[in-house]
Amino acid sequence: MATASSLALLPSTTFGGLSEPSRPKFLDFRSKPTNLILSVSSHSRFCKGKTLRVSASVSVPNLEVQTGPGDLVDSILSKVTQSDRGVLLKKEEHEKVAEVAQELQKYCVNEPVKCPLIFGDWDVVYCSVPTSPGGGYRSALGRLVLTTKEMIQGIEAPDIVKNKVIFSAFGFLDGEVSLKGKLTALDDEWVQVIFEPPELKVGGLEFRYGGVSEVKLRITYIDDKIRLGKGSKGSLFVFQRRNSCV
Repeated sequence: MATASSLALLPSTTFGGLSEPSRPKFLDFRSKPTNLILSVSSHSRFCKGKTLRVSASVSVPNLEVQTGPGDLVDSILSKVTQSDRGVLLKKEEHEKVAEVAQELQKYCVNEPVKCPLIFGDWDVVYCSVPTSPGGGYRSALGRLVLTTKEMIQGIEAPDIVKNKVIFSAFGFLDGEVSLKGKLTALDDEWVQVIFEPPELKVGGLEFRYGGVSEVKLRITYIDDKIRLGKGSKGSLFVFQRRNSCV
């Protein structure tokens, strides 16, 4: 994200011993300035032996400051922090997150699916569609009953994915939903994960429900701090690493 900057040049040149009251024939600033203003001052009218001071104020167009991936990573994290994983953001704020993600995509490593940085534990810190991670637990109704404490995705070599949502029901009953799946690389950027039926733990109860599920995700950026993913239906995910890089 570029920031505007301005530059002011204020050279001061003294011309002594002018033979006649005339202006210098030229001033060479070596580049064509914008809005050049000359101010002339002397103790009296132009006379031989008097000092003539010329000051020039040059206004230069804004200079574009290049932004690297580190700045973009900090920017996208600042936009999604304290947003309940994107739920609290307005439409225009989601658009700004998408813009930064698009810029970060330019810095993605080649063949991110093969990058060892994908392994480790990740916090799901943002999704452009609230119900994409967590399903019904993150729907409008689900959020009235359940407060999400943590949403974690662990990727273990060579091909194991473990998703976990830790929540509190009605503010006093703790529980979690976990899924285990097998990861398959579809190409250099896309992965597919086939999940087993989810496991629900609430209080002392523990049981499985539902059936097998499948997701496809494109890795659009990855480093030792964050990972960006794009779902097959267009959902944008931001994952933040929980531990040090491998």
